[in-house]
Amino acid sequence: MLDAYIIGDVSRISPEAPVPVLDKTSMDFRLGGAGNVALNLVALGATPIVASVIGTDKSGEEIILQLEKANVSTACVIKTENRKTTVKTRVIANKQQVIRIDDEQTDDINLELQDMLVKSITQEITKGIDAVIFEDYNKGVLTENLIHQLTKLTSEMGIISTVDPKKKNFLAYKGVTLFKPNLKELKDGLQLAIDPSNIDSVQHAAQVLEQKLENQVTFVTLSEHGVFIKKNAENIHIPAHFRNIADVSGAGDSVIATATLCLTAGATLSQLAEIANIAGGLACEKSGVSTVSLTELTTESTRLLKKQS
Repeated sequence: MLDAYIIGDVSRISPEAPVPVLDKTSMDFRLGGAGNVALNLVALGATPIVASVIGTDKSGEEIILQLEKANVSTACVIKTENRKTTVKTRVIANKQQVIRIDDEQTDDINLELQDMLVKSITQEITKGIDAVIFEDYNKGVLTENLIHQLTKLTSEMGIISTVDPKKKNFLAYKGVTLFKPNLKELKDGLQLAIDPSNIDSVQHAAQVLEQKLENQVTFVTLSEHGVFIKKNAENIHIPAHFRNIADVSGAGDSVIATATLCLTAGATLSQLAEIANIAGGLACEKSGVSTVSLTELTTESTRLLKKQS
């Protein structure tokens, strides 16, 4: 997705309607969605390859430009005339967001585009990669058919697969390595009432999820209640660290990127949860969709370790 920001100041009300008049001072474009996950991976020292579908429009051109500027491979980005690029435009007045305008197409991509994506991703996988991240936003690219093909491929090749899900295809990711819903997604996906202040309630939901998905690791982000992670009989709850929250946008992107890299590095379950929890917290202290660098992550991890000892 492309995140567009129209920035300005408001000092008067329109004579045409009771609405503020924005005196535009600037406009900015940033990578959103899976693009922001890729930027987080770069900031942590990894080399991501983005796989997605964009339109042959100016917004699509801007996405390619932004990816190339960040040294992110666009080998698996498919361009099509039959689909518009997803753009989220935020209007910022006096440093506060006043409205967001979404311009997107969310129906499932057709079989031809699905086949093109699978082919290009398969080519990259056979060259040698460490992990595949499924970043699902219910925008129509990750169809049930595509998910099944790619999870089967990663499973057969022994490649780590991690998922940041949404409701539509919540239970389509069978057999993945790590499944990372937030609390709302877990509730909606399983149609269960879950009390985040009662870890037994969260653990029960994780067990129900694993019975349906047969995933190896369940990692649930619980906002102010921290994170919960489960693998087989091992269950760990880590409380949230105190933060000056500026914006929760994109925090999940930092968490899934960090968790995936921890998996590829052979981290223990507790190490993965601790480090990803810190990454999410750092992201929440920044305004707008942002990234967490390896330096920031190691510095904060060291600080908290000293504080605990």
